Amino acid sequence: MAISNFIPQVWSARLQEKLQHALVFGLLCNRSYEGDIRQWGDTVHINTINDITVKAYDPSVAIDDPEELSGTDTTLTIDHGAYYNFRINDVDAVQARADLMDAAMKNAAERLARDAETYILSVIRSGAGVKKSAAIPSEGDGGLYALLLQIKDVMDTAGVPRSDRKLVLPPALETELLLDNRFVTGTSDAAHRLTEGSVARAAGFDIYISADLSKEIIAMIPEAVTFANQITRVDAYRPERGFSDGVKGLCLSGAKVVLPAAVCVYTITG
Repeated sequence: MAISNFIPQVWSARLQEKLQHALVFGLLCNRSYEGDIRQWGDTVHINTINDITVKAYDPSVAIDDPEELSGTDTTLTIDHGAYYNFRINDVDAVQARADLMDAAMKNAAERLARDAETYILSVIRSGAGVKKSAAIPSEGDGGLYALLLQIKDVMDTAGVPRSDRKLVLPPALETELLLDNRFVTGTSDAAHRLTEGSVARAAGFDIYISADLSKEIIAMIPEAVTFANQITRVDAYRPERGFSDGVKGLCLSGAKVVLPAAVCVYTITG
């Protein structure tokens, strides 16, 4: 694809789509506040409504005046960026240039996704409200399933809503998970979860696997972590030296734990 035929908006959209498909943690976060990210340092305001008072009703007594809604304003700052910059030599066969560009963009998206996952994970690790260390119980004591029940109890105690709970495991635990019938079901829901990246459901969690984890189990609900991401620039140009078309792009993002009590990081010991 020659530089004269390069359409930034088209490739930016394709790159963003490929990036989203390569994410795990990025897909589990709340993306509702993404807004219009244009530059480094942009801010997104997240308003969380405080609990509304529920009072006992007595038909013989007038109800109280309505209370004013109050909330907490949290600022998400776009403070993480990553870029790529590559070129395609003019000597490459003309008919192969579009294929080369598509392959390069796919690779760039995968590398940007890895960068984003590492960033989100660092935010989760530092902002999690629950941080514990625990060994996986022996098979006689319930194995991995028993540990998941412990995590469930922690989230129940913290008052975390039971709906839409997510659990992310390291790949090393996937085999143990899939060999345990308590994790795997033969229902149509199981097939549906597989299409969304979830490998099983157990103890009230949709379970995912992330290669970015090795000795950790992370439990959360999407509303607890906000992530905003945008491909803000994709430019084609002619490098000063050589005979080639260059393409460079910038991806900006921000992440924040807004409900620390709803994020649990378990470090596996033993």
